Amino acid sequence: MKIILETERLLLRELTQEDYPMLSAILQDPQTMYAYEGPFSDEETQAWLERNLKRYKEDGFGLWAVVLKETGAMVGQAGLTWQSIGDTKVLEIGYLFNRAYWGKGYATEAAIACKHYAFSVLQAQEVYSIIRDTNSASMHVAMRAGMQVRTRFTKHYRGVDMPHLAFFVKRDDMHT
Repeated sequence: MKIILETERLLLRELTQEDYPMLSAILQDPQTMYAYEGPFSDEETQAWLERNLKRYKEDGFGLWAVVLKETGAMVGQAGLTWQSIGDTKVLEIGYLFNRAYWGKGYATEAAIACKHYAFSVLQAQEVYSIIRDTNSASMHVAMRAGMQVRTRFTKHYRGVDMPHLAFFVKRDDMHT
């Protein structure tokens, strides 16, 4: 188990195939996945996991398992991935948590740790969080992580045009 980051309450480590059941609990929950136009199938969940395992090899980072130090329970995932905003490739902080653990500050804690990792380890000049315009909880996490809206754009995903906001913070602006 490769631990990437540690915060006061959390460990962020690489996902493994053994995390599939906990990942399914997140990605197959209709309420959690409303911003993705519904829950993932078993095949989509496995593809999500494999995509992150591939990212670790190719990019050296991806979405990581978020584990509570106190219990060892995997409560979500957070990390860094390359994403596109139009024709521009950006480094994104992503986070997605099991609904049972919402409202406890874990997403914000993980997002801030990922931001610091992007700036200190990856030497990124800026990072983004791309959030569907109906996902106010994720927007609040981005703002608490010191980000602000840079642009609005539409993503076509699962057959639907979805308005999104691109939150960002520059390395020079980092104070959180």
